[in-house]
Amino acid sequence: MTATSLPCSVWWADPALATPDLLRLLDDRERQRHSRLRVAADRDRYAVAHALARLLCAREAGCSPQQVTFELYCGRCAALDEPRGEPHGKPRPVGVAAGLEISITHSGQRVGVALTQGAPVGLDVEHVRDDRDIEGIAEHALTRVEREALATHSPAERTRAFFTYWSRKEALLKATGQGLSGGLNSVTVSGSTEQPAVLAWDSPTAPPHVWLTDLAAGSDYRAAVAAITPHEVNVTEHDAAPLLRDVETSAPRG
Repeated sequence: MTATSLPCSVWWADPALATPDLLRLLDDRERQRHSRLRVAADRDRYAVAHALARLLCAREAGCSPQQVTFELYCGRCAALDEPRGEPHGKPRPVGVAAGLEISITHSGQRVGVALTQGAPVGLDVEHVRDDRDIEGIAEHALTRVEREALATHSPAERTRAFFTYWSRKEALLKATGQGLSGGLNSVTVSGSTEQPAVLAWDSPTAPPHVWLTDLAAGSDYRAAVAAITPHEVNVTEHDAAPLLRDVETSAPRG
């Protein structure tokens, strides 16, 4: 790691680790959001992701998880100076954990949280599923250059190549705080057989410098992490299971 590289830790967990003890770490807004999710698997992914984010920020800030607070930041609303309705968007640590940057993602049996300091970060994981209408989705999610490159892949490889595009693009958009509202087809990235790179970004709010790489989230997943920085990023990946299980063993019983 060079003197100008940015540390970024990525923590992976299984939604099966969800327990009532993790819910106690969430704030009232998060618990309300959790309760509105109708599918049990979605509730588990949400609980694990948001509890893990609070645990990681607490470790980094040297405080208890209960002292960590987040504000929701929407990059699109910020750019338009037109906040919409109730707070929404990407969680941003404030208070004792101010200065930290996080990104949350989940798909299938993968939950991930990326943590940096001083540079916005975006993390995305996608479960590769053959039952998706890849051709139809590509018309709206990929640019012409990307669709033409995707068409050169064999049918057997096309689905995995598509989700490589998607994870790279969404990681970039999540780093800006815009997420999918920023438009997947506003950014063109390199193909799955090439090193991750941004080829074009057709947006007035496109950042001048970005860093992007793929992550190995498992054979049935595609994942990427991006940071808005001119510097190299040093990514370390971790298993979050011990950290989450510690919550259950240390939680007070009333």
